[in-house]
Amino acid sequence: MIKKIIRRVFNPAPHTNHIKPTHQKQIIAKKTLKSAIEPIRYTLKQHGIETNLLSRAALEVCDGLHSVGFEAYVVGGAVRDILLAREPKDFDVATNATPEQIIKAFRRARIIGKRFRIVHVIVGRELIEVTTFRADKEGDEKTDAYGRVLTDNTYGTLATDASRRDLTVNALYYNPENTEVIDFHGGMEDLKYRQLRMIGDPATRYREDPVRMLRVARFAAKLEFTIHPNSFKPILELKNLINNCPPSRLFDEVQKLFMSGYAVRTLNTLRTLNLSNGLLAVMDMMSAHPDADTFIHLALDNTDNRVNTGQSTTPAFLFACLLWHDVLKKANDLVDAHEKPFLAREQAIMTVTNQQCEILAIPRRYTVDICDIWGMQIRFEQVSKRNLSILTQPRFRAAYDFFLLRCDAGEQPAALGALWTHMHLAESREAAAELLDIYLRQLPESVISVKNTVKPKKRRRKKSNTLNIECINEPSISPK
Repeated sequence: MIKKIIRRVFNPAPHTNHIKPTHQKQIIAKKTLKSAIEPIRYTLKQHGIETNLLSRAALEVCDGLHSVGFEAYVVGGAVRDILLAREPKDFDVATNATPEQIIKAFRRARIIGKRFRIVHVIVGRELIEVTTFRADKEGDEKTDAYGRVLTDNTYGTLATDASRRDLTVNALYYNPENTEVIDFHGGMEDLKYRQLRMIGDPATRYREDPVRMLRVARFAAKLEFTIHPNSFKPILELKNLINNCPPSRLFDEVQKLFMSGYAVRTLNTLRTLNLSNGLLAVMDMMSAHPDADTFIHLALDNTDNRVNTGQSTTPAFLFACLLWHDVLKKANDLVDAHEKPFLAREQAIMTVTNQQCEILAIPRRYTVDICDIWGMQIRFEQVSKRNLSILTQPRFRAAYDFFLLRCDAGEQPAALGALWTHMHLAESREAAAELLDIYLRQLPESVISVKNTVKPKKRRRKKSNTLNIECINEPSISPK
């Protein structure tokens, strides 16, 4: 830090010679805005964002870019959240330096992305996402048949970058050099009135990137804001365009919807806005099973509690909960078609998993865990000593937590959930077996009688098979 100050005070020139802001035609768009937008500039006294509220790493990135002659601003959700007295999740920086120029200015930096290239700069243990100002749309971008932008690597100015952002509340730029907040589209006013408003024509912006519809719904739930009518109406008309988005992006967006600490509020918001159907296939699946509502709410509330208390969460558990009742429905249909319950459950698991991998591109490392969680449920449901082996399986804890949610939702007896809790905490397999014996002795006689009538049948079937084999192997032995 001391060396950086000395360089800037006594010898700034050498550090601006090897990296100069370029304005070549092939990199920087020379188009000017048809109608120049004059931003509103808010001073420190007006906005109240103190330097200590900002990430030190973000400030260092801005300082590093300033030192070599570029503009740099803290932008987006970090500025918005600080103005709302919230703790920002991460900090992004916007600059007029191209990705190639950014990585020359920092030792630990790399370019990522295809649709729009960005740079990840690592400062200490913190990762700062740095983006180059985007150019205003000229109509010649590469798009698909529905208007979704496929490539967007044309760079522009601060004003054009602001016009390319989605929501007005996300288009606020903080300049660390003079502590100003620059507002091109009335984001400060929208924060005041707690509303979400798209920049530009909402229908066009949704066609460019249909995921923006999910983002609007997510921010409405997260910030507890209302959606401006002009920005809300096109969502109802264009929500089917979500199906044109890459499955990997939809997977990431579903995680943001339900794994950010406000999943229950998100679900309620989507239903209030009439967006729970037709926007995401997984949401349609949830709506198709009204009996799953209690279980889904308990699962999302459990996820919220874990996120908000700093406990670990995994997408595997979340998707296992969201898709569980579709597995049950398909398994029951197979049982009705005279398939054995265990095989029906296995077939249903494979069918649902394959379908969702095509829609959401769930990574294999998660689908394996999902199938294990589902596969162990039928063993939790059957009280038998041979099923005690699952106590030592690697994914027992996740499957056990899943089963307890089912008990809380009324799908399975609460006493059965309590039994597995005691057996899970038992000191040994033998102690767990003793607890199981006590549980079986306390069951109603009607249940015990049913169990006793089932087990002998299996034994007699095995004995009959053995006798048949013996008769085949020793034809001289015949009954008298």
